[in-house]
Amino acid sequence: MAGGFPASTECTAAKVEMIRRVTPFPIEPPLQLWNCPMGASGMPPLPNIGSDGLSDEIRGYRDGLEIYHVDYEGQRNSGGVDVRDSTQEGFYDENGDFRWVGTSLGGTPSWVQETVGYRSINMSMTIQGIAMRTRDYEGQVSEIIWQTY
Repeated sequence: MAGGFPASTECTAAKVEMIRRVTPFPIEPPLQLWNCPMGASGMPPLPNIGSDGLSDEIRGYRDGLEIYHVDYEGQRNSGGVDVRDSTQEGFYDENGDFRWVGTSLGGTPSWVQETVGYRSINMSMTIQGIAMRTRDYEGQVSEIIWQTY
């Protein structure tokens, strides 16, 4: 994830697995560092590990993942637009546990709104999917993923 998901068999498989975990509805954390197919979860403890069991570098990659479950429906009627918005933001808390918190599509960062094509609260449309943005080891955006369902 340090550079997004470059074109390779291993990275493609990792990207597919990450998306599977969170669609059609987020049921698992996108990153499961304890379930690493490369065997990282079975490594002996390393120096400079925090209370969550991660080094600052690994924590930086994990926390560089931004994920939103977008579930928005706006239907035009005679009085304007009725909106149902169950959008959620996913994040890892200070203990390393993954959590979802409610938000609104209008309250998400501009990159999410641009990715899904959202322009205002009065939009009459249905949008469902997962928006993810990853960062590389220097903190630069490496990839934006929009997966509808």
